[in-house]
Amino acid sequence: MQSTEFTTSPLRKYKLVFLGEQSVGKTSLITRFMYDTFDNTYQATIGIDFLSKTMYLEDKTVRLQLWDTAGQERFRSLIPSYIRDSSVAVIVYDISNRQSFINTSKWIDDVRAERGEEVIIVLVGNKSDLSDKREVTVEEGEKRAKELHVMFIETSAKAGHNVKTLFKKIAQSLPGIDGNTIQSDTKDTSNYAPLIHEAFTYFFLVQKINLNNSESTASSCAC
Repeated sequence: MQSTEFTTSPLRKYKLVFLGEQSVGKTSLITRFMYDTFDNTYQATIGIDFLSKTMYLEDKTVRLQLWDTAGQERFRSLIPSYIRDSSVAVIVYDISNRQSFINTSKWIDDVRAERGEEVIIVLVGNKSDLSDKREVTVEEGEKRAKELHVMFIETSAKAGHNVKTLFKKIAQSLPGIDGNTIQSDTKDTSNYAPLIHEAFTYFFLVQKINLNNSESTASSCAC
């Protein structure tokens, strides 16, 4: 009796790093894409979070490795190392917060400083459901994206608007998909995720202990 052997091509893996100011909705976009849910309670990302999901594109399958970075200033020094081997940088701003839009230029500069032109950059105007609080027009977003030669889309993680479209556009633009030629040196870092989380947990616990000790010393000082 002959056995039938099935051969499958290796699963392509791509690293997507999410960047932007605090509370623009980076985590919410990822959560909506991963689980199709939205959490109304805000909790700031501490350090870096990692998730991955497989996407099916007609006859191709890709695994997206999603790296969610903290927007707070105290974590900025950690971010360049995560940009360095990324295939895609998703720069998110809040359409109801003009300063977060202004700061996207700096984030894009940081990405290009680390990756040059060998990276796909997507400018995302999130929270499009807040139309009555809008401080950045669609036209302004489109203009900036055109000036900086990046992709652009507006989304609402809360309403689920354009989130699937965002990730589909990214997946279709990835190197190696339908003849796209940008080369990627992305490594499969999924096996390192537990170690990364453990290291961050230890680091921030130590930082918190040191901070608490400093506050105790300051409160007992008689000067």
